[in-house]
Amino acid sequence: MLLCGPSGSGKSLVAARSGLPVLRLDDFYKEGDDPTLPLVRGSSDIDWDHPQSWDADVAVGAITRLCSSGSAPVPVYDIALSARTGEEVLSIGRTPLFIAEGIFAAEIVERLRDLGVLADALCLSRGPVTTFRRRFVRDLREGRKSVPFLLRRGWRLMRAERSIVTRQVALGAHPCDRDEALGRLAAAAASRRLHRQTAV
Repeated sequence: MLLCGPSGSGKSLVAARSGLPVLRLDDFYKEGDDPTLPLVRGSSDIDWDHPQSWDADVAVGAITRLCSSGSAPVPVYDIALSARTGEEVLSIGRTPLFIAEGIFAAEIVERLRDLGVLADALCLSRGPVTTFRRRFVRDLREGRKSVPFLLRRGWRLMRAERSIVTRQVALGAHPCDRDEALGRLAAAAASRRLHRQTAV
C-alpha cells in the first residue's frame, strides 16, 4: 500500500494507526551534498519537495525486495542533517500487506503496478491551512531545519497544496481523508489475509 499526500497531511499518523508494518520513504532522500539536488526556483534553498531530491530507484528496490522476501536493508536518514546516518533491516515477516509512506509515494505508483506488487495507493489531504499548521509544529518540534527555512517552505507548500494533491491523484493515488484511508487499509489487509488462508 502506498500512502502519499502533502507534507504534514497525516501520513505517518495513519500508517501508525493502521497496525501494519511501515516503510518510511523519507529515508530515501538524497544527501545534502548530492550535486543532482534541485533548487527552489529563484532561491538558493534545496527543494526537498521536488521528486528529484529523492532516490526512487532505491526505494522501489527495497519495496520489491520486501514483497518477495519479507525483509530488506533500508537507509536511516536524518532530515536535520540532510544525510544518511546508517542502515537497518526492515522485516515484515509473513504479513500480507505493508505500507510505504512518503510525499513522493505517488511517483512510483505506475512502476509498482507494472511490477505486480501494488495493492492500492492513497493520497491524504486535510486542507492547506491545517496541513501548514501541523507541518510547521512537527518540523519545529523535531528541529528538521531552521525556522526561516521552515516558514519559507511552509508558505510555498500551502499555496501549492491543491496542485500537489492534483498531481498525486493524476499519478494514480486515490484522494481520501484519514478515516477513509484507515478503512481502505483495514479492508485491504483483511482481503489479503483471507486470500492467503484460502490459498493455503
